[in-house]
Amino acid sequence: MPKHAEVKTLPYSPAQMFALVADVARYPEFLPWAAAARIRSRTPIDGGEVMEADLVISFKVFREKFGSRVTLLGQDRILTEYIEGPFRHLKSVWAFRAVAEGCEVDFSVDFEFKNPILAGIIGLVFNEAMQRIVRAFEARAHQLYGHELKS
Repeated sequence: MPKHAEVKTLPYSPAQMFALVADVARYPEFLPWAAAARIRSRTPIDGGEVMEADLVISFKVFREKFGSRVTLLGQDRILTEYIEGPFRHLKSVWAFRAVAEGCEVDFSVDFEFKNPILAGIIGLVFNEAMQRIVRAFEARAHQLYGHELKS
C-alpha cells in the first residue's frame, strides 16, 4: 500500500493553492500521467462542495480511468476518496494553512492498485512519481500566480 506525505511552504495564499488543487478538470494541462478529466457532478454541502470526477491516467502501456469523490471543505481542505476503477483503495488529503511566507501545503495520499503488475511497476517509481506530481502543482502555481503573494 503506497503512502506518501509531504509538507511544503509556498509563496502563495491558501486560497490560491486551494483553487489550483480544486480545479480537477484542468489536471491534464499540467499533471504528469493525467490524460483526461471530467467532472460528473457538483453538489453543494454545508461549508463546501462535493464533486464526483473521472480521471484517466496513462502510464507506459497502461491507461486507466478511475472515479473519485472530491470534497472541498471551506478554503483549507480537500479530501479525495476512491469510487471506482483500478484501485483497491485511494484516499488523499490536501490542507492549506496561512503562514508568514505564504501557504503551508500538507499533502498525503494512500492507495493500492488491484492489478499486481501495475502495482509492481508503480511501486518501483512511486516516490519519484509522487515528487513529480507535487512539483507539477508547484510549477502550475508559479505559472498561474508568479512569485507574488496575493490574498
